[in-house]
Amino acid sequence: MDVLIVDGYNFLHNWPELTRLKESSFDHARDKLITELINYQAYWGGKVIVVFDAHKVPGAVEKREKLGGVEVIYSGEGETADAVIERLVGDITETGQVYVATSDWAEQRMILGKGALRLPVRELKVYLEQARQEIARASEGDPGNGRLDTRIHQATRKILERWRRG
Repeated sequence: MDVLIVDGYNFLHNWPELTRLKESSFDHARDKLITELINYQAYWGGKVIVVFDAHKVPGAVEKREKLGGVEVIYSGEGETADAVIERLVGDITETGQVYVATSDWAEQRMILGKGALRLPVRELKVYLEQARQEIARASEGDPGNGRLDTRIHQATRKILERWRRG
């Protein structure tokens, strides 16, 4: 399975929509990014990990959680997201390709040396937008958004309704 590791704050600083959003609410911008990655993971089929810096937060310990299938990692005090990403690239035992989404040139060089492929933030942004459009197109064909009562024949619905009430 392919793995995508995203440098979270680097992404937030390089995607204009999220940059504007973080000016009013940093937490909201971070949550929006995570939501985008959850949707992308479902569409793409690989594993997504997003890493956020907490190295300047006094007393912070590395924290990991799963949100909608996406692994979210916050670095501990004194450890940058870059350091966590480098460690992850070296530790991943998946059989597929590992991609790292960052615009940090030094980080890109480091992960290339460890066998991962770089994915510029701008390029991942395009992939996320394409996935969003594909998901929207697919849901347009299902006006009931997956509800069974919108997909069965009207006569069958009437019979089932009579049974339910009877």
